[in-house]
Amino acid sequence: GIDAAGLDVPLRDLYDAPDLGNTDDEISNGTMIPDPGAPRPLAAFTAPRVDYSLQRLTHYTATDPSHFQNFVIFTNYQFYIDEFSRLAKVYMENGHKDYDRFVEPGNMITHNSRHGGEIIGEPTKKLPQMPAYHLVSGHKRGITMINIGVGPSNAKTATDHVAVLRPHAWLMLGHCAGLRNSQSLGDYVLGHAYMREDHVLDADLPLSVPIPALAEVQVALEEAITEISKLKGLDRKRIMRTGTVATVDNRNWELWKQKEVVRRLSQSRAIALDMESATIAANGFRFRIPYGTLLCVSDKPLHGELKLPGMASKFYQTQVNQHLKIGIKAMEILREQPAERIHSRKL
Repeated sequence: GIDAAGLDVPLRDLYDAPDLGNTDDEISNGTMIPDPGAPRPLAAFTAPRVDYSLQRLTHYTATDPSHFQNFVIFTNYQFYIDEFSRLAKVYMENGHKDYDRFVEPGNMITHNSRHGGEIIGEPTKKLPQMPAYHLVSGHKRGITMINIGVGPSNAKTATDHVAVLRPHAWLMLGHCAGLRNSQSLGDYVLGHAYMREDHVLDADLPLSVPIPALAEVQVALEEAITEISKLKGLDRKRIMRTGTVATVDNRNWELWKQKEVVRRLSQSRAIALDMESATIAANGFRFRIPYGTLLCVSDKPLHGELKLPGMASKFYQTQVNQHLKIGIKAMEILREQPAERIHSRKL
């Protein structure tokens, strides 16, 4: 390679520099108006936009974009990643029939015991901002999981760049605040609509644009909950509610004036609140990538049940495993469907 620091001239004098003029999202946003007679776009993104995002993915996730799979799970807690990594290594050791290798940040690869079980590379010494882990299967039919951290800005950043890979589906699998008194810690929330107060996509996708629930993804999530929890009918309804998820951009929303908060949330019929789900769903709609949300209630601030260290520790130990298995099962259900069915006509 070239030692850029040792050069006497700027790199842009030697190489083509990125042109932000053709690295925007006008095509995906539906705002591009070609000149009469001019060529029309053949893809959702320009080549420079794709190249830019591939470089960003490497930077943010510490894995090569070639390892990314067509079914992506986003989470907002490292606890889920730890469990995903543990399960993946068990799959490799036991010779799981559906997955060939497991890739961790730093491009460390653990091969399935069916293929010799060789481990190539070493884990990165420092985790990146959004570490990604990949259960690799043939034809990209495996599962990628990314810890995007907390907040709509991170959620938009991750989905902006993953979108250029054109995955078949992505899910948000994380924690939320339960807003209804009838909910219990550990209950599931299946997002059916979104109250968008994240603000990071307002310029790209106006608030007047509805974000519909996608039947194919919703059904897959419900089937996964039934299979993993072993509950059906009314018993399943006791641990899962379907409804509106409110997404905000203020982590300390609990400190807002309670009357105003309760009124807004009540008007929207919201049953859960987080900082990522609406952003991920909205970007899925914008980029025409099937999306879904399955959250787990970790606290109920409006009802006096705050997230305290002791409660959180016990909660994480008992719920993360089942929640993650539901997300993985939902993706496995989706991948068995024809692509033309997964990619809903609503998109």
